[in-house]
Amino acid sequence: MLIITQGYVEEYDWLIPYLIGFLILWFLYIFFRIYENWYANKNDRLLYRDIFVFRKLSRKQIKVLSNEFHFYTLLTAKEKKRFEHRVACFIKDKEFIGRDNLEVTDRMIVLISAIGCMLTFGRKNYKYKLIDYVLIYPKAFYSSMNEEYHKGEFNPREKALVLSWEDFENGYRITDDNLNLGIHEFMHALQLGAKQSSDVDALRFERQFQKILRRLTDQDLKDKLDEVRYFRAYAFTNEFEFMAVLAEYFIESPKDFETHFPQLYAYQKCLLNFDFAGY
Repeated sequence: MLIITQGYVEEYDWLIPYLIGFLILWFLYIFFRIYENWYANKNDRLLYRDIFVFRKLSRKQIKVLSNEFHFYTLLTAKEKKRFEHRVACFIKDKEFIGRDNLEVTDRMIVLISAIGCMLTFGRKNYKYKLIDYVLIYPKAFYSSMNEEYHKGEFNPREKALVLSWEDFENGYRITDDNLNLGIHEFMHALQLGAKQSSDVDALRFERQFQKILRRLTDQDLKDKLDEVRYFRAYAFTNEFEFMAVLAEYFIESPKDFETHFPQLYAYQKCLLNFDFAGY
C-alpha cells in the first residue's frame, strides 16, 4: 500500500508547471511533424529547410565560391548566407584525405563541399549521412571494387566518396557540357541515403524517383530518347546511373533539358526541391 503525504506532494508542486510546459512542447512538436509531412505530400515541397543559419565561411573561402562556383553567383543574398552555412557545416562534418601524396588545399575542400551542398540545397537534410570521408586522388585511381581505374566512386560500406581531383575540377569548371564528376558521385550518395531513410526528405525523393522511372516506361518517351539521343549512353546502364546523369544535365543545362523533356525536368526539379537560382 502506497501512502503519499500532503507534505510530500507539496514538495514537488514546483515541478508541475515544467511538466505541463514539457507536455505542451511535445504535443506541438508531434503536431508540427504531422503537419510537415502532410504539407510535403500535398504540395510536393518542404515546409522549411533551415531554421538557424549561423556558421560562416572565411573571406578566402567565400572568395573561392564567388570567383569559381557559378551556382553560388545565381543565389540571392539571403540564399548565399544559407549556402555558406551549409558548406561550413559540411566541411566541419567530413574528413578530407589526400591520396598518392596529394596535398589537400582549402580551395579543394570548399569546391567539393559546394558541389555536395548545391545538390541538396533544396533539402532539409543535406549533410550526406552515408559520407564520413572524402578521398581525393590527383588523377584517375585504381579501384579494388572492380579492379579498374575510376574517376570517382561512392563506397557506402566505408562511408567514403572518392574523387579524381583532375576530373572533378574539369567537371565543375566547364558548366555546360553535362559532365560533372562531383554531381554524379554525390547523386549516388543522395540516392542510397534516400532509400535507407524514412524522413520527409527521403520520402519526397523516392516518390519523384518512382515517377521518373514510370515515365521511362512510356513508349513515346522511349522513342524520343532513341531519336534525339539527348542523354549520353552511360545514363542507361541502370536506374542509378540514369539518375546521376539526369542530375548533371539538370544542373548544367536546365533550359535545354526542359525544352527537350519538360516532364522529366519537372520531376527532377521537384525531386531536388529546386525553387531558386532560375531553375
